[in-house]
Amino acid sequence: MKPAAFDYTAPLDLNSALHEKSQHGDDAKILAGGQSLIPAMNFRVSQPTMLIDLNKLDDLRYIKEENGELRIGAMTVQTQVEKSDLVKNNNPLLHETIPHIAHMQIRNRGTFGGNLAHADPASELPVVATALNARFHAQSAKSDRWLEAKEFFLGMFTTGLNPDEILTEISFPKFPDKTGWSFQEISRRHGDYAMAGVAVLVTLDSKGVCEMARLVYLNVGDGPVDAVQAAEILTGQELSPESIEEAVNTAAKNEITPFGNVHASPDYQKHLCKVLTRRAINTAVDRAKH
Repeated sequence: MKPAAFDYTAPLDLNSALHEKSQHGDDAKILAGGQSLIPAMNFRVSQPTMLIDLNKLDDLRYIKEENGELRIGAMTVQTQVEKSDLVKNNNPLLHETIPHIAHMQIRNRGTFGGNLAHADPASELPVVATALNARFHAQSAKSDRWLEAKEFFLGMFTTGLNPDEILTEISFPKFPDKTGWSFQEISRRHGDYAMAGVAVLVTLDSKGVCEMARLVYLNVGDGPVDAVQAAEILTGQELSPESIEEAVNTAAKNEITPFGNVHASPDYQKHLCKVLTRRAINTAVDRAKH
């Protein structure tokens, strides 16, 4: 199929792009990498009347450290993040996750901000951004603001961006000291959407007691699923197989709500989450100790 008719503009600077978005609002779509938008337009799932192409805005392509935070411009392509030594050294969970996104050809075009703004519940980056307490810089022609992950991801393909706003930057706080990490997912083939996945962070004190735990799941809800109850079970104690199993079962029973699909029933997705959570917690604990 071919997309419905639309107008097209390729602004040369951010102010012009923000002006166009203010003029057209929800009728306009932002073209970044186009890896999700263009297929949706071809199938006429999405029918914008205006396409605002940001690919000439090189000022939105960067990875830098500022005031202890890792900051990534929204138009930075995913392979830049994947190959960045700054990301590798400052945020190992993000570094570990990027190669799980589709295939290299997709990551060569797909942008960091575009992936997050798409808010696909089966996508890896929203889950990791939630686990890492990322902040999102939303700008309009009249104002700008920062959104926390819980404010940004509102549901399936839905974010907290207003109709006149563009996501321009993502900021990650300093990676916590004495913290282990793990990202785990299972798909039928490499590059396919995962049937289930989880990002885990575990911070241990000098005695091996868990000071902080974070478990965030993908493709088992209408967005990133932050398993708060399971994390609370792990927090404040020296982790044991029994406490880990209690957290695993709590997340699977009380916190995730998989829809099922052609490749996996809801019960099978819950089973996968149990397996992945055990692996991820144990890997994170081992890394935190070393």
